[in-house]
Amino acid sequence: MAKPVILAVDDDISVLEAVIQDLRRQYGATYRVLRAGSGQAALDTCKQLQERGDAVALFLSDQRMPGMTGVEFLEKAQALYPEAKRALLTAYADTEAAIKAINTARINYYLTKPWDPPEEKLYPVLDDLLENWKEGYKPPFEGLRVIGPRWSLNDYQVRDFLSRNQIPYVWLDPEKSDEAIQLLERFKLSDRKLPAVLFPDGTSLVQPGQTELAQRIGLRTQATKDFYDLVIIGAGPGGLAAAVYAASEGLKCLVIEPEAPGGQAGSSSRIENYLGFPSGLSGADLARRAYAQASRFGAEFLTQRATTIRTEAPYHFIQLADGREVSCHVVLIAVGVDYRKLNIPGLEQFTGAGVYYGAAMAEAISCRNEDVYIVGGANSAGQAAMHFSKYANKVTMLVRSTLEKSMSKYLIDQIAATSNIEVQTGAEIQEVQGNGRLQCIKVQNRQGEMVCSASSLFIFIGAAPQTDWLPETVMRDPNGFVLSGPDLLMEGKMPKIWKEARAPYLLETSVPGVFVVGDVRYGSIKRVASAVGEGSISVQFMHQYLARF
Repeated sequence: MAKPVILAVDDDISVLEAVIQDLRRQYGATYRVLRAGSGQAALDTCKQLQERGDAVALFLSDQRMPGMTGVEFLEKAQALYPEAKRALLTAYADTEAAIKAINTARINYYLTKPWDPPEEKLYPVLDDLLENWKEGYKPPFEGLRVIGPRWSLNDYQVRDFLSRNQIPYVWLDPEKSDEAIQLLERFKLSDRKLPAVLFPDGTSLVQPGQTELAQRIGLRTQATKDFYDLVIIGAGPGGLAAAVYAASEGLKCLVIEPEAPGGQAGSSSRIENYLGFPSGLSGADLARRAYAQASRFGAEFLTQRATTIRTEAPYHFIQLADGREVSCHVVLIAVGVDYRKLNIPGLEQFTGAGVYYGAAMAEAISCRNEDVYIVGGANSAGQAAMHFSKYANKVTMLVRSTLEKSMSKYLIDQIAATSNIEVQTGAEIQEVQGNGRLQCIKVQNRQGEMVCSASSLFIFIGAAPQTDWLPETVMRDPNGFVLSGPDLLMEGKMPKIWKEARAPYLLETSVPGVFVVGDVRYGSIKRVASAVGEGSISVQFMHQYLARF
Protein backbone atom coordinates (compact mmCIF):
# COMPACT_ATOMS: atom_id res chain seq x y z
CA MET A 1 0.00 0.00 0.00
CA ALA A 2 1.37 3.46 -0.94
CA LYS A 3 2.28 5.66 1.99
CA PRO A 4 0.09 8.72 2.68
CA VAL A 5 1.56 11.97 1.38
CA ILE A 6 2.89 15.10 3.07
CA LEU A 7 3.06 17.89 0.46
CA ALA A 8 5.29 20.93 1.11
CA VAL A 9 4.84 24.04 -1.06
CA ASP A 10 7.20 27.04 -1.30
CA ASP A 11 8.53 29.15 -4.18
CA ASP A 12 11.85 29.73 -2.38
CA ILE A 13 13.98 26.74 -3.35
CA SER A 14 16.35 27.00 -0.39
CA VAL A 15 13.51 27.22 2.12
CA LEU A 16 11.65 24.37 0.42
CA GLU A 17 14.74 22.17 0.52
CA ALA A 18 15.17 22.85 4.26
CA VAL A 19 11.51 21.98 4.91
CA ILE A 20 11.78 18.76 2.89
CA GLN A 21 14.92 17.64 4.76
CA ASP A 22 13.30 18.22 8.16
CA LEU A 23 10.08 16.45 7.11
CA ARG A 24 11.82 13.41 5.67
CA ARG A 25 14.08 13.03 8.69
CA GLN A 26 11.09 12.82 11.03
CA TYR A 27 8.31 11.34 8.86
CA GLY A 28 9.99 9.65 5.88
CA ALA A 29 9.50 6.14 7.25
CA THR A 30 5.72 6.54 7.45
CA TYR A 31 4.84 9.15 4.82
CA ARG A 32 5.89 10.12 1.31
CA VAL A 33 7.20 13.66 1.46
CA LEU A 34 6.62 15.53 -1.83
CA ARG A 35 7.40 19.08 -2.89
CA ALA A 36 5.98 21.75 -5.20
CA GLY A 37 7.41 25.15 -6.14
CA SER A 38 4.09 26.98 -6.54
CA GLY A 39 0.45 26.74 -5.63
CA GLN A 40 -0.54 25.71 -9.16
CA ALA A 41 2.15 23.04 -9.32
CA ALA A 42 0.90 21.73 -5.97
CA LEU A 43 -2.69 21.55 -7.28
CA ASP A 44 -1.49 19.64 -10.34
CA THR A 45 0.30 17.20 -8.04
CA CYS A 46 -2.88 16.81 -5.97
CA LYS A 47 -4.91 15.92 -9.04
CA GLN A 48 -2.35 13.30 -10.08
CA LEU A 49 -2.41 11.82 -6.59
CA GLN A 50 -6.19 11.77 -6.64
CA GLU A 51 -6.27 9.95 -9.99
CA ARG A 52 -4.01 7.27 -8.51
CA GLY A 53 -6.14 7.02 -5.40
CA ASP A 54 -3.33 8.16 -3.09
CA ALA A 55 -4.08 9.74 0.28
CA VAL A 56 -2.76 13.14 1.43
CA ALA A 57 -2.30 13.56 5.18
CA LEU A 58 -0.87 17.09 5.40
CA PHE A 59 -0.37 20.23 3.31
CA LEU A 60 2.39 22.55 4.54
CA SER A 61 2.43 25.73 2.43
CA ASP A 62 4.28 29.02 2.52
CA GLN A 63 2.00 32.08 2.52
CA ARG A 64 3.93 34.52 0.33
CA MET A 65 4.02 32.99 -3.17
CA PRO A 66 3.50 34.77 -6.52
CA GLY A 67 0.37 33.90 -8.48
CA MET A 68 -1.34 32.06 -5.65
CA THR A 69 -0.87 32.65 -1.94
CA GLY A 70 -0.60 29.85 0.53
CA VAL A 71 -4.09 30.54 1.88
CA GLU A 72 -5.55 30.45 -1.66
CA PHE A 73 -3.81 27.16 -2.35
CA LEU A 74 -4.99 25.58 0.89
CA GLU A 75 -8.58 26.64 0.14
CA LYS A 76 -8.43 24.93 -3.27
CA ALA A 77 -6.64 21.87 -1.89
CA GLN A 78 -9.41 21.42 0.65
CA ALA A 79 -11.86 20.71 -2.17
CA LEU A 80 -9.61 17.90 -3.44
CA TYR A 81 -8.63 16.46 -0.05
CA PRO A 82 -11.12 17.70 2.55
CA GLU A 83 -9.77 15.42 5.30
CA ALA A 84 -6.10 16.43 4.91
CA LYS A 85 -4.62 18.68 7.56
CA ARG A 86 -3.55 22.15 6.42
CA ALA A 87 -0.71 24.19 7.94
CA LEU A 88 0.60 27.59 6.82
CA LEU A 89 4.21 28.80 7.00
CA THR A 90 4.30 32.56 7.54
CA ALA A 91 6.65 35.38 8.32
CA TYR A 92 6.00 37.23 11.57
CA ALA A 93 4.45 40.11 9.59
CA ASP A 94 1.78 37.77 8.15
CA THR A 95 0.54 36.51 11.51
CA GLU A 96 -2.71 38.48 11.37
CA ALA A 97 -3.55 37.12 7.92
CA ALA A 98 -2.79 33.62 9.13
CA ILE A 99 -5.14 33.97 12.10
CA LYS A 100 -7.93 35.15 9.80
CA ALA A 101 -7.25 32.20 7.49
CA ILE A 102 -7.94 29.79 10.34
CA ASN A 103 -11.56 30.97 10.23
CA THR A 104 -12.00 31.70 6.52
CA ALA A 105 -9.97 28.87 4.96
CA ARG A 106 -10.27 26.41 7.86
CA ILE A 107 -6.50 26.17 8.20
CA ASN A 108 -5.59 23.88 11.05
CA TYR A 109 -2.44 25.65 12.20
CA TYR A 110 0.14 28.27 11.24
CA LEU A 111 3.88 28.24 11.89
CA THR A 112 6.19 31.24 11.80
CA LYS A 113 9.62 31.21 10.20
CA PRO A 114 12.20 30.22 11.17
CA TRP A 115 11.14 26.95 12.76
CA ASP A 116 14.56 25.97 14.15
CA PRO A 117 15.02 23.80 16.06
CA PRO A 118 12.35 21.61 14.42
CA GLU A 119 12.29 19.28 17.42
CA GLU A 120 10.74 22.11 19.42
CA LYS A 121 8.93 24.32 16.93
CA LEU A 122 7.91 22.07 14.01
CA TYR A 123 7.57 18.40 14.92
CA PRO A 124 5.29 18.73 17.99
CA VAL A 125 2.73 20.71 15.95
CA LEU A 126 2.84 18.36 12.96
CA ASP A 127 2.77 15.29 15.22
CA ASP A 128 -0.56 16.45 16.66
CA LEU A 129 -1.98 17.24 13.22
CA LEU A 130 -0.94 13.88 11.77
CA GLU A 131 -2.22 11.98 14.79
CA ASN A 132 -5.61 13.67 14.38
CA TRP A 133 -5.62 12.82 10.70
CA LYS A 134 -4.81 9.14 11.35
CA GLU A 135 -7.75 8.82 13.75
CA GLY A 136 -10.19 9.46 10.91
CA TYR A 137 -8.20 7.84 8.13
CA LYS A 138 -9.31 4.52 6.69
CA PRO A 139 -6.59 3.03 4.48
CA PRO A 140 -7.90 2.30 1.00
CA PHE A 141 -8.73 -1.30 0.20
CA GLU A 142 -5.80 -2.77 -1.72
CA GLY A 143 -7.57 -5.74 -3.28
CA LEU A 144 -10.02 -6.21 -6.12
CA ARG A 145 -13.03 -4.00 -6.69
CA VAL A 146 -16.10 -5.26 -8.52
CA ILE A 147 -18.38 -2.63 -10.01
CA GLY A 148 -21.76 -3.77 -11.22
CA PRO A 149 -25.49 -3.45 -10.58
CA ARG A 150 -26.92 -5.74 -7.93
CA TRP A 151 -29.72 -7.07 -10.13
CA SER A 152 -27.46 -8.54 -12.81
CA LEU A 153 -26.73 -12.22 -13.39
CA ASN A 154 -23.24 -11.51 -14.75
CA ASP A 155 -22.39 -9.33 -11.75
CA TYR A 156 -23.66 -11.98 -9.34
CA GLN A 157 -21.66 -14.72 -11.08
CA VAL A 158 -18.43 -12.72 -10.82
CA ARG A 159 -18.97 -11.96 -7.13
CA ASP A 160 -20.01 -15.53 -6.36
CA PHE A 161 -16.93 -16.93 -8.13
CA LEU A 162 -14.60 -14.62 -6.18
CA SER A 163 -16.36 -15.33 -2.89
CA ARG A 164 -16.26 -19.10 -3.29
CA ASN A 165 -12.58 -18.95 -4.18
CA GLN A 166 -12.05 -16.77 -1.08
CA ILE A 167 -10.60 -13.84 -3.04
CA PRO A 168 -11.10 -10.60 -1.05
CA TYR A 169 -12.92 -7.87 -2.96
CA VAL A 170 -15.08 -4.82 -2.48
CA TRP A 171 -18.34 -4.62 -4.41
CA LEU A 172 -19.68 -1.24 -5.51
CA ASP A 173 -23.10 -0.72 -7.06
CA PRO A 174 -22.98 2.24 -9.49
CA GLU A 175 -26.67 2.89 -8.82
CA LYS A 176 -25.88 3.61 -5.16
CA SER A 177 -22.18 4.45 -4.91
CA ASP A 178 -20.50 7.70 -5.96
CA GLU A 179 -17.16 5.95 -5.54
CA ALA A 180 -18.19 3.45 -8.23
CA ILE A 181 -18.83 6.29 -10.68
CA GLN A 182 -15.51 7.93 -9.80
CA LEU A 183 -13.64 4.66 -10.31
CA LEU A 184 -15.28 4.08 -13.69
CA GLU A 185 -14.17 7.55 -14.74
CA ARG A 186 -10.64 7.00 -13.41
CA PHE A 187 -10.32 3.65 -15.23
CA LYS A 188 -12.05 5.13 -18.32
CA LEU A 189 -14.76 2.43 -18.31
CA SER A 190 -18.34 2.64 -19.52
CA ASP A 191 -21.22 2.10 -17.13
CA ARG A 192 -22.98 0.31 -19.98
CA LYS A 193 -20.51 -2.57 -19.92
CA LEU A 194 -20.58 -4.06 -16.46
CA PRO A 195 -19.51 -5.81 -14.33
CA ALA A 196 -15.97 -4.51 -14.26
CA VAL A 197 -13.23 -5.98 -12.06
CA LEU A 198 -10.57 -3.44 -11.05
CA PHE A 199 -7.13 -4.61 -9.94
CA PRO A 200 -4.65 -2.85 -7.62
CA ASP A 201 -2.11 -2.45 -10.43
CA GLY A 202 -4.49 -0.19 -12.37
CA THR A 203 -5.70 -2.81 -14.87
CA SER A 204 -9.26 -4.02 -15.27
CA LEU A 205 -11.45 -6.73 -16.79
CA VAL A 206 -14.81 -5.86 -18.32
CA GLN A 207 -17.55 -8.52 -18.30
CA PRO A 208 -14.94 -11.26 -17.80
CA GLY A 209 -15.58 -14.90 -18.50
CA GLN A 210 -14.88 -17.35 -15.72
CA THR A 211 -11.67 -18.72 -17.22
CA GLU A 212 -10.36 -15.23 -17.95
CA LEU A 213 -11.11 -14.13 -14.40
CA ALA A 214 -9.56 -17.30 -12.96
CA GLN A 215 -6.33 -16.69 -14.85
CA ARG A 216 -6.18 -13.07 -13.74
CA ILE A 217 -6.59 -13.83 -10.04
CA GLY A 218 -3.87 -16.45 -10.17
CA LEU A 219 -5.79 -19.72 -10.42
CA ARG A 220 -4.23 -22.42 -12.58
CA THR A 221 -6.20 -23.05 -15.78
CA GLN A 222 -3.71 -25.32 -17.58
CA ALA A 223 -2.28 -28.58 -16.31
CA THR A 224 1.48 -28.76 -15.80
CA LYS A 225 1.70 -32.38 -17.00
CA ASP A 226 0.08 -34.45 -19.71
CA PHE A 227 -0.20 -37.58 -17.59
CA TYR A 228 -1.17 -38.24 -13.94
CA ASP A 229 -1.67 -41.29 -11.80
CA LEU A 230 -5.07 -39.94 -10.72
CA VAL A 231 -7.37 -37.25 -12.05
CA ILE A 232 -10.15 -36.17 -9.68
CA ILE A 233 -13.08 -34.40 -11.31
CA GLY A 234 -14.74 -32.20 -8.70
CA ALA A 235 -13.33 -30.57 -5.56
CA GLY A 236 -16.16 -31.07 -3.11
CA PRO A 237 -15.47 -32.80 0.23
CA GLY A 238 -15.16 -36.22 -1.44
CA GLY A 239 -12.75 -35.05 -4.12
CA LEU A 240 -10.68 -33.05 -1.64
CA ALA A 241 -10.41 -36.00 0.75
CA ALA A 242 -9.28 -38.26 -2.08
CA ALA A 243 -6.71 -35.65 -3.14
CA VAL A 244 -5.27 -35.48 0.39
CA TYR A 245 -4.92 -39.24 0.75
CA ALA A 246 -3.75 -39.92 -2.81
CA ALA A 247 -1.15 -37.15 -2.84
CA SER A 248 0.09 -38.03 0.65
CA GLU A 249 0.68 -41.58 -0.57
CA GLY A 250 2.76 -40.46 -3.52
CA LEU A 251 0.29 -40.51 -6.37
CA LYS A 252 0.61 -37.77 -8.99
CA CYS A 253 -2.81 -36.19 -8.56
CA LEU A 254 -4.73 -33.54 -10.55
CA VAL A 255 -8.01 -32.06 -9.30
CA ILE A 256 -10.25 -30.47 -11.94
CA GLU A 257 -12.86 -28.05 -10.59
CA PRO A 258 -14.75 -25.44 -12.67
CA GLU A 259 -16.00 -23.29 -9.78
CA ALA A 260 -14.22 -23.42 -6.42
CA PRO A 261 -13.00 -25.96 -3.86
CA GLY A 262 -15.71 -27.11 -1.47
CA GLY A 263 -18.53 -27.87 -3.86
CA GLN A 264 -22.04 -27.43 -2.51
CA ALA A 265 -20.76 -27.84 1.04
CA GLY A 266 -18.35 -24.94 0.47
CA SER A 267 -21.27 -22.51 0.41
CA SER A 268 -22.62 -23.67 3.79
CA SER A 269 -22.46 -20.87 6.34
CA ARG A 270 -22.03 -23.24 9.30
CA ILE A 271 -21.49 -27.01 9.53
CA GLU A 272 -22.01 -28.00 13.15
CA ASN A 273 -22.19 -31.80 13.00
CA TYR A 274 -18.77 -32.50 11.49
CA LEU A 275 -16.51 -34.57 13.70
CA GLY A 276 -13.80 -32.67 15.56
CA PHE A 277 -15.30 -29.16 15.34
CA PRO A 278 -17.56 -28.75 18.38
CA SER A 279 -18.18 -25.08 17.61
CA GLY A 280 -18.81 -25.82 13.94
CA LEU A 281 -17.03 -24.36 10.95
CA SER A 282 -18.08 -22.79 7.70
CA GLY A 283 -18.02 -24.73 4.47
CA ALA A 284 -15.56 -22.19 3.09
CA ASP A 285 -13.21 -22.78 6.01
CA LEU A 286 -13.41 -26.55 5.57
CA ALA A 287 -12.68 -26.17 1.86
CA ARG A 288 -9.76 -23.81 2.52
CA ARG A 289 -8.18 -26.20 5.02
CA ALA A 290 -8.61 -29.22 2.75
CA TYR A 291 -7.28 -27.36 -0.30
CA ALA A 292 -4.19 -26.26 1.63
CA GLN A 293 -3.67 -29.76 2.97
CA ALA A 294 -3.92 -31.43 -0.45
CA SER A 295 -1.68 -28.76 -2.02
CA ARG A 296 0.93 -29.29 0.68
CA PHE A 297 1.11 -32.98 -0.25
CA GLY A 298 1.59 -32.07 -3.91
CA ALA A 299 -1.90 -32.30 -5.41
CA GLU A 300 -2.38 -29.96 -8.38
CA PHE A 301 -5.60 -27.98 -8.83
CA LEU A 302 -7.00 -26.86 -12.17
CA THR A 303 -9.83 -24.37 -12.65
CA GLN A 304 -11.43 -25.98 -15.69
CA ARG A 305 -14.52 -27.93 -16.68
CA ALA A 306 -14.30 -31.55 -17.79
CA THR A 307 -16.45 -32.19 -20.86
CA THR A 308 -16.05 -35.94 -21.35
CA ILE A 309 -14.00 -39.01 -20.52
CA ARG A 310 -12.75 -41.46 -23.12
CA THR A 311 -10.97 -44.69 -22.39
CA GLU A 312 -8.27 -46.45 -24.37
CA ALA A 313 -7.36 -49.21 -21.96
CA PRO A 314 -5.45 -48.99 -19.76
CA TYR A 315 -5.52 -45.19 -19.99
CA HIS A 316 -8.25 -42.60 -19.53
CA PHE A 317 -8.37 -39.22 -21.24
CA ILE A 318 -10.26 -36.24 -19.84
CA GLN A 319 -11.33 -33.62 -22.33
CA LEU A 320 -11.37 -30.08 -20.94
CA ALA A 321 -13.57 -27.15 -21.91
CA ASP A 322 -10.63 -25.32 -23.51
CA GLY A 323 -10.03 -28.26 -25.88
CA ARG A 324 -6.99 -29.67 -24.09
CA GLU A 325 -6.73 -33.22 -22.75
CA VAL A 326 -5.04 -34.82 -19.77
CA SER A 327 -4.51 -38.56 -19.38
CA CYS A 328 -4.20 -40.83 -16.38
CA HIS A 329 -4.37 -44.34 -14.99
CA VAL A 330 -7.33 -43.66 -12.67
CA VAL A 331 -10.26 -41.23 -12.71
CA LEU A 332 -12.40 -40.25 -9.73
CA ILE A 333 -15.79 -38.69 -10.42
CA ALA A 334 -16.64 -36.40 -7.50
CA VAL A 335 -18.72 -33.69 -9.17
CA GLY A 336 -21.44 -33.64 -6.51
CA VAL A 337 -24.92 -32.40 -7.35
CA ASP A 338 -26.66 -29.11 -8.11
CA TYR A 339 -29.85 -27.77 -6.61
CA ARG A 340 -32.93 -28.67 -8.60
CA LYS A 341 -34.59 -25.84 -10.51
CA LEU A 342 -37.92 -24.58 -9.29
CA ASN A 343 -40.41 -25.16 -12.07
CA ILE A 344 -42.35 -21.90 -12.09
CA PRO A 345 -43.05 -20.04 -15.35
CA GLY A 346 -40.95 -16.89 -15.69
CA LEU A 347 -38.64 -17.68 -12.77
CA GLU A 348 -35.60 -18.16 -14.99
CA GLN A 349 -35.53 -14.50 -16.03
CA PHE A 350 -34.89 -13.48 -12.40
CA THR A 351 -31.98 -15.88 -11.79
CA GLY A 352 -29.19 -13.71 -10.46
CA ALA A 353 -31.60 -10.79 -10.21
CA GLY A 354 -33.29 -11.74 -6.95
CA VAL A 355 -33.54 -15.51 -7.42
CA TYR A 356 -30.59 -17.66 -6.34
CA TYR A 357 -30.00 -21.40 -6.11
CA GLY A 358 -28.04 -22.32 -3.01
CA ALA A 359 -26.74 -20.15 -0.23
CA ALA A 360 -25.31 -17.35 -2.45
CA MET A 361 -23.13 -15.98 0.33
CA ALA A 362 -22.11 -13.12 -1.93
CA GLU A 363 -25.65 -11.75 -1.50
CA ALA A 364 -25.88 -11.92 2.29
CA ILE A 365 -24.75 -8.38 3.10
CA SER A 366 -26.81 -6.98 0.21
CA CYS A 367 -29.90 -8.33 1.97
CA ARG A 368 -29.33 -6.18 5.05
CA ASN A 369 -32.65 -4.97 6.50
CA GLU A 370 -34.65 -6.69 3.72
CA ASP A 371 -37.19 -9.53 3.84
CA VAL A 372 -35.66 -12.76 2.54
CA TYR A 373 -37.51 -15.90 1.42
CA ILE A 374 -35.99 -19.39 1.44
CA VAL A 375 -37.59 -22.37 -0.30
CA GLY A 376 -36.68 -25.76 1.18
CA GLY A 377 -36.57 -27.59 4.48
CA ALA A 378 -33.33 -29.59 4.56
CA ASN A 379 -30.09 -28.77 6.39
CA SER A 380 -28.73 -26.53 3.65
CA ALA A 381 -31.86 -24.37 3.78
CA GLY A 382 -31.70 -24.23 7.58
CA GLN A 383 -28.03 -23.20 7.56
CA ALA A 384 -28.82 -20.48 5.03
CA ALA A 385 -31.75 -19.22 7.11
CA MET A 386 -29.54 -18.89 10.17
CA HIS A 387 -26.87 -17.05 8.18
CA PHE A 388 -29.24 -14.60 6.49
CA SER A 389 -31.00 -13.89 9.77
CA LYS A 390 -27.85 -11.99 10.83
CA TYR A 391 -28.43 -9.44 8.07
CA ALA A 392 -32.04 -9.54 6.93
CA ASN A 393 -34.96 -7.87 8.66
CA LYS A 394 -36.90 -11.13 8.38
CA VAL A 395 -36.29 -14.58 6.92
CA THR A 396 -39.29 -16.64 5.84
CA MET A 397 -38.82 -20.35 5.13
CA LEU A 398 -41.36 -21.86 2.74
CA VAL A 399 -41.53 -25.61 3.40
CA ARG A 400 -43.85 -28.08 1.69
CA SER A 401 -43.83 -30.54 4.58
CA THR A 402 -42.27 -30.07 8.04
CA LEU A 403 -38.71 -29.38 9.12
CA GLU A 404 -38.61 -32.57 11.19
CA LYS A 405 -38.85 -34.62 8.00
CA SER A 406 -35.46 -33.60 6.57
CA MET A 407 -33.58 -31.26 8.94
CA SER A 408 -31.23 -32.04 11.84
CA LYS A 409 -32.60 -31.42 15.32
CA TYR A 410 -29.90 -28.92 16.26
CA LEU A 411 -30.85 -26.71 13.32
CA ILE A 412 -34.57 -26.93 14.06
CA ASP A 413 -33.87 -25.76 17.62
CA GLN A 414 -31.69 -22.86 16.41
CA ILE A 415 -34.34 -21.71 13.96
CA ALA A 416 -37.05 -21.87 16.63
CA ALA A 417 -34.91 -19.70 18.90
CA THR A 418 -34.23 -17.04 16.23
CA SER A 419 -36.84 -14.30 16.44
CA ASN A 420 -36.61 -13.03 12.84
CA ILE A 421 -37.04 -16.46 11.18
CA GLU A 422 -40.58 -17.59 10.34
CA VAL A 423 -41.32 -21.11 9.09
CA GLN A 424 -44.38 -21.58 6.89
CA THR A 425 -45.21 -25.27 6.41
CA GLY A 426 -47.45 -26.54 3.64
CA ALA A 427 -46.27 -23.59 1.56
CA GLU A 428 -45.41 -23.45 -2.14
CA ILE A 429 -44.61 -20.61 -4.52
CA GLN A 430 -47.15 -20.29 -7.31
CA GLU A 431 -45.85 -17.28 -9.21
CA VAL A 432 -43.07 -14.69 -9.26
CA GLN A 433 -43.30 -11.15 -10.56
CA GLY A 434 -40.98 -8.26 -11.19
CA ASN A 435 -39.67 -5.70 -13.64
CA GLY A 436 -36.08 -6.56 -14.50
CA ARG A 437 -35.66 -8.08 -11.03
CA LEU A 438 -37.71 -10.04 -8.51
CA GLN A 439 -40.24 -7.83 -6.71
CA CYS A 440 -42.94 -10.11 -5.34
CA ILE A 441 -43.95 -13.76 -5.00
CA LYS A 442 -47.34 -15.46 -4.81
CA VAL A 443 -47.42 -18.13 -2.08
CA GLN A 444 -50.02 -20.83 -1.46
CA ASN A 445 -49.98 -21.97 2.17
CA ARG A 446 -52.36 -23.47 4.73
CA GLN A 447 -54.09 -20.13 5.17
CA GLY A 448 -54.70 -19.66 1.46
CA GLU A 449 -53.02 -17.60 -1.23
CA MET A 450 -51.02 -14.47 -0.50
CA VAL A 451 -48.80 -12.06 -2.42
CA CYS A 452 -45.60 -10.97 -0.66
CA SER A 453 -43.09 -8.29 -1.58
CA ALA A 454 -39.72 -9.99 -2.06
CA SER A 455 -36.37 -8.85 -3.39
CA SER A 456 -34.42 -12.05 -2.65
CA LEU A 457 -35.49 -15.69 -3.01
CA PHE A 458 -33.06 -18.54 -2.23
CA ILE A 459 -33.98 -22.03 -3.42
CA PHE A 460 -32.93 -25.35 -1.84
CA ILE A 461 -35.24 -28.02 -3.23
CA GLY A 462 -33.21 -31.18 -3.50
CA ALA A 463 -30.28 -32.31 -5.57
CA ALA A 464 -29.86 -33.28 -9.19
CA PRO A 465 -26.65 -34.83 -10.57
CA GLN A 466 -25.12 -33.13 -13.60
CA THR A 467 -23.77 -36.20 -15.36
CA ASP A 468 -24.92 -35.77 -18.96
CA TRP A 469 -21.31 -35.08 -19.95
CA LEU A 470 -20.19 -38.59 -18.97
CA PRO A 471 -19.87 -41.25 -21.70
CA GLU A 472 -22.58 -43.90 -22.01
CA THR A 473 -20.13 -46.50 -20.77
CA VAL A 474 -20.41 -44.98 -17.26
CA MET A 475 -23.71 -46.44 -16.11
CA ARG A 476 -26.24 -44.27 -14.25
CA ASP A 477 -29.67 -44.74 -12.75
CA PRO A 478 -32.73 -43.07 -14.38
CA ASN A 479 -32.07 -39.90 -12.34
CA GLY A 480 -28.45 -39.60 -13.46
CA PHE A 481 -26.70 -40.87 -10.32
CA VAL A 482 -23.60 -42.93 -11.11
CA LEU A 483 -23.73 -46.65 -10.32
CA SER A 484 -20.76 -48.40 -8.72
CA GLY A 485 -19.68 -51.62 -7.05
CA PRO A 486 -22.54 -53.99 -6.16
CA ASP A 487 -25.10 -51.53 -7.58
CA LEU A 488 -23.90 -52.48 -11.06
CA LEU A 489 -25.40 -55.95 -10.71
CA MET A 490 -28.41 -56.59 -12.90
CA GLU A 491 -30.43 -59.62 -11.81
CA GLY A 492 -27.38 -60.84 -9.91
CA LYS A 493 -25.07 -60.53 -12.92
CA MET A 494 -22.63 -57.92 -14.09
CA PRO A 495 -23.72 -55.95 -17.17
CA LYS A 496 -22.24 -56.89 -20.55
CA ILE A 497 -20.32 -53.62 -20.57
CA TRP A 498 -18.09 -54.92 -17.76
CA LYS A 499 -15.29 -56.89 -19.44
CA GLU A 500 -13.08 -57.66 -16.45
CA ALA A 501 -12.84 -61.15 -14.95
CA ARG A 502 -12.86 -59.66 -11.45
CA ALA A 503 -15.78 -57.94 -9.72
CA PRO A 504 -15.66 -54.12 -9.58
CA TYR A 505 -14.24 -52.57 -6.46
CA LEU A 506 -16.66 -51.01 -4.01
CA LEU A 507 -16.61 -47.48 -5.50
CA GLU A 508 -15.65 -48.44 -9.06
CA THR A 509 -18.02 -47.61 -11.92
CA SER A 510 -18.87 -49.70 -14.97
CA VAL A 511 -15.60 -48.51 -16.54
CA PRO A 512 -12.57 -50.17 -14.90
CA GLY A 513 -10.33 -47.58 -13.29
CA VAL A 514 -13.07 -44.95 -13.09
CA PHE A 515 -14.34 -44.50 -9.52
CA VAL A 516 -17.09 -42.36 -8.01
CA VAL A 517 -17.64 -40.81 -4.57
CA GLY A 518 -19.90 -38.32 -2.87
CA ASP A 519 -23.39 -37.09 -3.64
CA VAL A 520 -23.21 -37.99 -7.33
CA ARG A 521 -22.92 -41.68 -6.46
CA TYR A 522 -26.09 -43.71 -6.46
CA GLY A 523 -27.15 -44.58 -2.93
CA SER A 524 -24.81 -42.12 -1.21
CA ILE A 525 -25.63 -40.50 2.11
CA LYS A 526 -25.87 -36.75 1.52
CA ARG A 527 -23.60 -35.63 4.35
CA VAL A 528 -20.17 -33.99 4.33
CA ALA A 529 -18.66 -36.65 6.58
CA SER A 530 -19.93 -39.41 4.30
CA ALA A 531 -18.39 -37.80 1.21
CA VAL A 532 -15.07 -37.33 3.04
CA GLY A 533 -15.14 -40.99 4.12
CA GLU A 534 -15.82 -42.21 0.59
CA GLY A 535 -13.08 -40.02 -0.85
CA SER A 536 -10.64 -41.36 1.72
CA ILE A 537 -11.35 -45.06 1.23
CA SER A 538 -11.53 -44.78 -2.56
CA VAL A 539 -7.75 -44.36 -2.63
CA GLN A 540 -7.34 -47.86 -1.17
CA PHE A 541 -9.27 -49.34 -4.10
CA MET A 542 -7.26 -47.23 -6.54
CA HIS A 543 -4.04 -48.71 -5.19
CA GLN A 544 -5.46 -52.20 -5.72
CA TYR A 545 -6.36 -51.26 -9.29
CA LEU A 546 -2.94 -49.69 -9.95
CA ALA A 547 -1.10 -52.72 -8.57
CA ARG A 548 -1.76 -54.47 -11.85
CA PHE A 549 0.39 -52.00 -13.83
